[in-house]
Amino acid sequence: MPADPATIAFYQERAPHYTLSFGQAPSRHLDAFLDRLRSSAHILELGCGGGRDSRHIIERGFDLDATDGVAAMARKANERWNVGARVMRFDQLDAEAEYDAVWAHACLLHVARADLPGILAAIHRALRPGGWHFANFKLGDGEGRDLLGRLHNFPSPEWLETAYRAAGFAIEATDIYPGEAADGTQRDWMALTLRR
Repeated sequence: MPADPATIAFYQERAPHYTLSFGQAPSRHLDAFLDRLRSSAHILELGCGGGRDSRHIIERGFDLDATDGVAAMARKANERWNVGARVMRFDQLDAEAEYDAVWAHACLLHVARADLPGILAAIHRALRPGGWHFANFKLGDGEGRDLLGRLHNFPSPEWLETAYRAAGFAIEATDIYPGEAADGTQRDWMALTLRR
């Protein structure tokens, strides 16, 4: 289940722009998620991008393992915030009961639908019993590419909930909200807070 080459190439080329384009404020769901965790929690961040959430997680005192599947993105996160980001694709996650939480903001939406069950199972294995997971997705009615050529799984809420339950997660909270994608397209998003 290798990452989509066109999507990886897009982020590799645009890393400097993405590092700066979202400003310094963390993701809107991050603090509420972190408030669920004990103060010494070990957190895996998937798709750390430019590192703004990474910086906030560290500033709040958590033990963070920041990762991104694109070398240029991990490099930019480290250049800007010194967060210790390392390169790891989703399909390279092989930890077992290592983390208290897995934060995956706006990144698992690029996983092909056929590959997502395996990725969710790997996240479940990586969590300690009772561990927490957050992810959000652009909603839609079928896998496809956006106007920038990036692969998206574009799931329905029902499809997502079924996939997470099949991987062994309990759904603790969901939030559907409007958003604008980098290609300018308006879509609803769905955020899920889950527990092993």
